[in-house]
Amino acid sequence: MSRLLLCCLLWMPLIGFAQDLNVLLQQGARQEAACQEEAALRTWQNVLHLQPHNVPALCKCADLSCRIGARQSDKAKKTALFKAGRVYAETAYRLAPDNDEVNIVQAFSIARVALISGTKEKVAAAGDIKRYADNAIRINPANFKAWHILGRWNYEVSALNTVERLLAKWFYGAIPEASLQTAIADLEKSMTLKPDFLLNYLELARACHRDGQDARALRLLHEMDRIPDKMLDDARVRAEGKKLLKEWE
Repeated sequence: MSRLLLCCLLWMPLIGFAQDLNVLLQQGARQEAACQEEAALRTWQNVLHLQPHNVPALCKCADLSCRIGARQSDKAKKTALFKAGRVYAETAYRLAPDNDEVNIVQAFSIARVALISGTKEKVAAAGDIKRYADNAIRINPANFKAWHILGRWNYEVSALNTVERLLAKWFYGAIPEASLQTAIADLEKSMTLKPDFLLNYLELARACHRDGQDARALRLLHEMDRIPDKMLDDARVRAEGKKLLKEWE
């Protein structure tokens, strides 16, 4: 057998592998763009079957697992998807701790698991969520998702009352400082970076309403009408906005 023929035979499986991987990567992107999230999750999982250390695929699986899990009415399914999201995110972090998207899915998956956890875990998660979001911004200050997460973190933590903060400090350690004004500034920054991210309008409207900026809150909710749906959850976000309009107008 000639050396050239031997080299060709050795390279053929690698070429087939690359072609299969490329097809899956393109398919996953198309499915996400079409809001076919469950199909996209299966596709990204197939990517990991071929390439277990593919960091972008791990991030996609973490993100989609949490997003799909949030829509589940069955608690067992919700829990399983959230925990799967954590595993994907933790695996990605071990491989690429200095990747901003990896830190985003770490923060996101921790926040989702906290929703189904007890008080101790929720309080403990607060510091981790902020730490990973801060990491993402340090790595890439233009990551709109990191600013959005920080905005929502500041909104929620600033709403804790004195007793809740004292109990948290006594039993679980101090929670980092947070303020409603910082929440508004963070969400404004996210909106500047990504003007068509619908959820920013809803969350910023809530923060402004709590801050007494009712006219601005209503204006933000009305502005949602001009933003087209880009994600599967946008229909739910839009419905929540319309509900708040009826309550506040």
